[in-house]
Amino acid sequence: MPTTARALLACLLLATVACGDADDPEESTRKTTTTAADGTTTAATGATTLDPTRLPVGDGQHSSTPQVGSVMTCQTEFPENAPGAQEEGPWFNGDGTWDSTAKAVVDGEVEWAARLETEVVDGVRTFTGNDLPDHPTGEFPITEDDDAAQYDRNPNAIAEQVLDVEVPAEPEVADEPTCVGGEVGIVLTGAALFNAFDAAGRDAVAWETQDACSGHPQDHGAYHYHSLTSCIADPGEGQSTLLGYAYDGFGIYGPRGADGEELTNADLDECHGTTSEVMWEGELVEMYHYVATREFPYTVGCFRGTPLQTGFAG
Repeated sequence: MPTTARALLACLLLATVACGDADDPEESTRKTTTTAADGTTTAATGATTLDPTRLPVGDGQHSSTPQVGSVMTCQTEFPENAPGAQEEGPWFNGDGTWDSTAKAVVDGEVEWAARLETEVVDGVRTFTGNDLPDHPTGEFPITEDDDAAQYDRNPNAIAEQVLDVEVPAEPEVADEPTCVGGEVGIVLTGAALFNAFDAAGRDAVAWETQDACSGHPQDHGAYHYHSLTSCIADPGEGQSTLLGYAYDGFGIYGPRGADGEELTNADLDECHGTTSEVMWEGELVEMYHYVATREFPYTVGCFRGTPLQTGFAG
């Protein structure tokens, strides 16, 4: 897929933001924070513009304590020889930023028989399925004639998995945030959501080549995302909809807040979430939730609630 297609996808995903027109990657003056009644801390609002051609690379942005713009990961060490992208792509700007509109995209439109079933029993929301997405994927393993293979020769084939996820149906903010493992949630496409890192502790979204829906398989064939997929329905204006669930039960919503404006790290707390009114179980409710943004760590930086499990395989 040509790089212009990636640019188009970026624009479609966040239609309220002009793609490539910002002069400053982060025009932000937000320095103050507010604390909600549930104890969550969120930065004060103000004008911030993200330039999709100059997004900060999140390599090594992990911590043992909650920090805005970082991942509080349960993994303390990352092997240097871990599998992953073998070469830095030309979309890296050389100054610690990368151009999301120029990144190589894995070719192909492979259809799958996705299955995802949900039920709530005794305060537990259960997801069962096969981890296959309800949208087409790229062709994996990546073929030699795919331009993406120059940078990330993903040798893994997508394979059906046993997806069995239980999360609290009525999540509550815990006294202290907890660390995240490699998997952080489930997207309503039917596929798993991983944290923002590749196996070497690098920014997976910036480094690894994914398909047009921002997904790819790992070594066991599990198709997954590291960020919000553009292949899920989210209206182009107003409050973003519920797109998935984190393992602690809190919802993961798209990038726009109640006023329809794109949210950034400056609007979110140390776990990449906030408390505001969202549609939940068919009602407008003020509650804590995560926000999928274009900035690292993209979705969940730590668990603000209490997970019932850390992996999806049953």
